[in-house]
Amino acid sequence: MDLEGQPDVGALEAIDGLKTLNLEYNSMYGPMPEINRLRSLNAFYAGSNGFWGVIPSDFFQTLGSLNKLWLQNNNFSGQIPVSVGQLPNLKELHLEYNGFSGLIPTFVEPDLITSIDLSNNQLQGEIPKSLNNFNVEVFANNPGLCGPKLSKDCKSPINQPDRVKPENESRSSIPWVIMVVVFALLILIVFAALNQIEEEDDDDDDRPMGKRGIGEVVVDIPATFTKKTTSPINAYNSNSNSNSNNNTINNNNQNVHSTNTSTNSVKENKDVVKVVPQIVKPVGGADDLVMVNEERGIFGLQDLMKATAEVLGNGALGSAYKAVLGSGVCVVVKRVREMNQMTKEVFDEEMKKLAKLKHQNILAPLAYHYKKEDKLLVSEYVSKGSLLYVLHGERGISQTKLNWSNRLKIIKGVARGMGFLHTEFASYPLPHGDLKSSNVLIGSDYEPLLSDYAFYPLLNKTPTLQCMFAYKSPEAILYQKVSQKSDVYCMGIIILEIMTGKYPSQYNNNQKGGTDVVQWVKSALTENRGKDLIDPQISSSSLSSASSEMEMEKLLHIGSACTESEVEDRIDLTEAIRRIEEVSD
Repeated sequence: MDLEGQPDVGALEAIDGLKTLNLEYNSMYGPMPEINRLRSLNAFYAGSNGFWGVIPSDFFQTLGSLNKLWLQNNNFSGQIPVSVGQLPNLKELHLEYNGFSGLIPTFVEPDLITSIDLSNNQLQGEIPKSLNNFNVEVFANNPGLCGPKLSKDCKSPINQPDRVKPENESRSSIPWVIMVVVFALLILIVFAALNQIEEEDDDDDDRPMGKRGIGEVVVDIPATFTKKTTSPINAYNSNSNSNSNNNTINNNNQNVHSTNTSTNSVKENKDVVKVVPQIVKPVGGADDLVMVNEERGIFGLQDLMKATAEVLGNGALGSAYKAVLGSGVCVVVKRVREMNQMTKEVFDEEMKKLAKLKHQNILAPLAYHYKKEDKLLVSEYVSKGSLLYVLHGERGISQTKLNWSNRLKIIKGVARGMGFLHTEFASYPLPHGDLKSSNVLIGSDYEPLLSDYAFYPLLNKTPTLQCMFAYKSPEAILYQKVSQKSDVYCMGIIILEIMTGKYPSQYNNNQKGGTDVVQWVKSALTENRGKDLIDPQISSSSLSSASSEMEMEKLLHIGSACTESEVEDRIDLTEAIRRIEEVSD
C-alpha cells in the first residue's frame, strides 16, 4: 500500500504485451494516468485512490482490448467518456463513488457486460434500456437518473442553462474581484519568499522512500512516484457531507495538485524517487510468517520484502501475486480480505489442517500470515498456470499438447483430488466450495493440482461467501442451499469444459457470455449428437480413434449426470469417481 503520486506510464510502455495494471488501494492522486498509451491493456484497476478531474471523451479509443475498468472511490468529475461505451470488449465497469455527471453513454456491446456499478455519482437522464437487466442498486444515489428501472418519469430537462446575471449585478461585483486579485498577489509574493528560504535550508533533507504493499502493484519494473502530501481532495472526502459542491471543489483541487506536482518536479527532483516495486510486509513483526511446509525452503516476510512481484489475478476474495524469492524459488502470495471474522487461534487451527494434506492432486500451503484485516496465504507457483488459461488462453504449445490423453489425465486427477478432500473434510458442507477451472493448476506433466479449497469455514458469512462457485449450482440459486453435491455440480462443469473446449457461461454473473455447457450438452446427448460436442482439437487428433471417441462420449455423459439440476437426480461424488476411473484412453 501507500503508493503515491502518478505511475510512470513511460516505464510501463517498455513492457511488451502488458495485460493488467492494478493500482487499487493506494494514495495516488492527480488526473487520470495516461494508460491509453498501453494499447495491449486488458484490465485496469485504480479504485480507492485520489485521482481527480475530467477524463477526455476520446480517452479510451486506443484501448480496444480493454475489458475491465475499475475506477471506483476516486474523485473523477465530468461526463463518463463516450469512448467507454465504444469499447468493443467491455465486460466490467465500476465507476461508483465518484463525481461523474451527465448522461450514461450508449454501449456498443451491452450484452457482454457482466458487472457494472454507476452508483453514488451525479448522473442524469434516462437509464439506457440495454442496462435494464442489472439491479437497481447499481444506479443508486444519482438524483438526476430516471426511467422505468427507477419507476421515475423522465419529463424534466436534465440540463438547465446557467442563469444570466443582470448587468447591474455584474458591475457591482467588479470592486470585489479587484480586491480578491490584489490579496492573492500579496499571498503569492509572501509564499515565494518563504519558498526560497526553504530551498536554502533543506538541501540536505533525506529523500522519501516509495512504498509498495503486497497486492498493490502489478508490474515488476521501476516506477516513479512523488512524495505523499496532504491532499485537499482527501480532506474533502473525509469532511464533506454534501454532494452539491462536488464540481466546484474538484475544479479547485485540480489547480492545487497540478501546481504542487510541477513545483516538486522543479526542485531538482528532491521529492521524486525511482522505486523498484517490491512486496512489502504487512504490519507486524518479521516472525509473523508461519511456515507450514519447508519442502521449498524456509523464508520469512523479509524475503518477501525483497521479492519482485507480478499480478496473477483479482477475484471476489482478494488478489494473487507471483513472487520470485532471492533463492530463485517462485511462490504465489494470495492476499485475502474476507477472512477477518475469526480469531488467530481458530485461523491457526484451520491452517494446520491444510498443512497436513498430502496428495498428488492437492496444492498444499507453504506458509501464511495472520492479520485481523486480511491474510496472506503462500503456496508454490505452478508454471503452466490454471486450467482456465490452458484451455482458453492464447493459442500455443500448451493447447497443442492438451490432447485426449492429457485431458483424461486432468479429469481423473481432479476427481481423485475431490475424493481426497471429501474424505478429509467430510464434515464440511462444501469440502472444496470453489472448484472451477481457474482453481485447477496444471503441473509440468499435466497432473492437476486443486487450489482454494476448504475455505467454507474461513470466509465471512457475507455475500462474499456466495461468490464461491458452488453457489452457482441450481439449488443455491433457487433455494439458497448448498451441499456436498454442489461440489459435484462444479466438477461436472469442469468435465464438460474440458471435453467441449467451451468457456462455461456458468462462470459469469447472470450467466451472460460463454456457452451454457449444461443445456447444450444435455440437448445434444438427447439427440445422440455426442460426437458433435467434442472439442475439434482432440476429436480430429491423429491419436483419436473410434474407441477413444466412445470414451470421450462417456465423459460427456458423466459430466451431464454431475450437473443435473435436481439434487436428487445428480450422482454423488463416489459414483462419479467410479465412472471416471473406468474411462480409458
